[in-house]
Amino acid sequence: MTDLLPPEDDRETARRIAAAHTAASRDVEAFLRRVPELPSPEDIAEYAALLAREEAIRVERTDAADAAGLNVPTISGQ
Repeated sequence: MTDLLPPEDDRETARRIAAAHTAASRDVEAFLRRVPELPSPEDIAEYAALLAREEAIRVERTDAADAAGLNVPTISGQ
């Protein structure tokens, strides 16, 4: 059977994952806008989960960009 949609190329994969990373970053921002001055243990747990999600997607984004030929040396200089 012939697929009607062309397969996703590496650049499109990188774009899709970058959009997911942007969304995860926006979720962190939204949390920081609404978190109370004195965070509860639940707030801290939610923040940790949001950061873990954002970091996991950032790693995926970097890997996808590498696969698309956008290899960048370490930015941190380490």
